[in-house]
Amino acid sequence: MAASGKVSALRLPPLPTIREIIKLFRLQAVKQLSQNFLLDLRLTDKIVRKAGNLTNAYVYEVGPGPGGITRSILNANVAELLVVEKDTRFIPGLQMLSDAAPGKLKIVHGDVLTFMIEKSFPASLKTPWEDDPPNVHIIGNLPFSVSTPLIIKWLENISNRNGPFAYGRTQMTLTFQKEVAEVDVGVVHFTPLIQPKIEQPFKLVEKVVQNVFQFRRKYCHRGLGMLFPEARRLESTGKLLELADIDPTLRPTQLSILHFRSLCDIYRKMCDEDQQLFGYNFREELKQRRDKQKKEEKESYGLEMPL
Repeated sequence: MAASGKVSALRLPPLPTIREIIKLFRLQAVKQLSQNFLLDLRLTDKIVRKAGNLTNAYVYEVGPGPGGITRSILNANVAELLVVEKDTRFIPGLQMLSDAAPGKLKIVHGDVLTFMIEKSFPASLKTPWEDDPPNVHIIGNLPFSVSTPLIIKWLENISNRNGPFAYGRTQMTLTFQKEVAEVDVGVVHFTPLIQPKIEQPFKLVEKVVQNVFQFRRKYCHRGLGMLFPEARRLESTGKLLELADIDPTLRPTQLSILHFRSLCDIYRKMCDEDQQLFGYNFREELKQRRDKQKKEEKESYGLEMPL
């Protein structure tokens, strides 16, 4: 179907409710995967409206589950809906929706963390990065088990302008749920910026942020210190904080985007001066030190064994 073609209005025919689908296929939310089903069509309609006008849009839904949000997207008069679902239990219910909306719904049994979407929609949808967002949307109800790695993956995609963002500044409307026993849902709408707040490679920014927040209740200098080998950790951490003009007693949650930009810029300069610095991993150094200690203990114990 051409991207510019007009799409006739669609209303799904009478179907079993999501609650009935769950009962019909004996579905249960898996607590270990932080799954939670959205059963109220009024709620899923409200979530989908947060994405804006989806008429004639191409939508990529991640983790559709039993299909609550899927129904609301189809009722929003989209041109095409692509869903990627890893859990085989949900495929029959989704197929029922596909049969009720011929040509509208494409089901992929796969993992959203590895699925390649770049060629799933017409190339004519692509827009220059500096222009308005394309008529492509990502919508998803994300359980805690996948939300963090998926968001990090998409942030890297945005940086490289590939994946879902090969089409341009693709908008995302995502729900984040609390634990299975609770039903509070937070809906967040994202639009990628034309220009990033921190103009450094994604992997460098990710490394700085991860190190800072691994000790989120400590002063920021503690996590930043893990960017440097132990032999010069104190000196290099002090240099980083001084050049970035940051109080070492600030906690990670007190650091602003400007703070992180300064940290990343200075850390980049330090990496340029020391080509081996960026590849340093404090966990590897710690493991090597422990392995060496164990070896020395074994050798010492062996020498003390009677003949």
